[in-house]
Amino acid sequence: MSGVTDGAARPKSGGTSETPAADSGSTKTKVAREPTGWIWLPLSAAVIALDQLTKWWIVHSFHVDERLHVLPVLDITLWYNEGAAFSFLAQASGWQRWMFTALAFVVGGGVMWWLRRLKGRSQWLLCCSLALILAGALGNVIDRVRIGHVVDFILVYWNNSIFPAFNVADSAITVGAAFLLFDAWRESRGGKKVSI
Repeated sequence: MSGVTDGAARPKSGGTSETPAADSGSTKTKVAREPTGWIWLPLSAAVIALDQLTKWWIVHSFHVDERLHVLPVLDITLWYNEGAAFSFLAQASGWQRWMFTALAFVVGGGVMWWLRRLKGRSQWLLCCSLALILAGALGNVIDRVRIGHVVDFILVYWNNSIFPAFNVADSAITVGAAFLLFDAWRESRGGKKVSI
């Protein structure tokens, strides 16, 4: 009897009496997907809003070529620019309006596509630079479509040398391009360290 009892109590080979192991899949922690570069679009919207508000204020507060002295090297004025940023091609016959408008839409579409493929947090500097460039391009194209020219009002000069007037949108493009170059330089430095 004792032998039978001992045999019945002995677990079968394979360990069927042990508690089954938990499903490995159930213990895996779900990693949240990183948002795309589109999370930086509110920055673009804010810069465009600031650009349009400052232009509206200038147009309603200044006459053309009127100047308000702010610093020894800086005036606020009102200029109408039919060219690109910093008055490039401003003296052309009018074709530049539609060329720059089309170019802005192409650049804007390309930037939107690029942002969609980027990681909004880990690639934040690149996303920020593209959001600023997008804002600058669209800020000026709004002027071209709405009134046929761009409103410029920031005038920097030194003695008798005057830098072409610009606006918030132009500044956004410049800062965005600088960030873009800095990010490329930083990435190239990182690549060299990895290769070493």
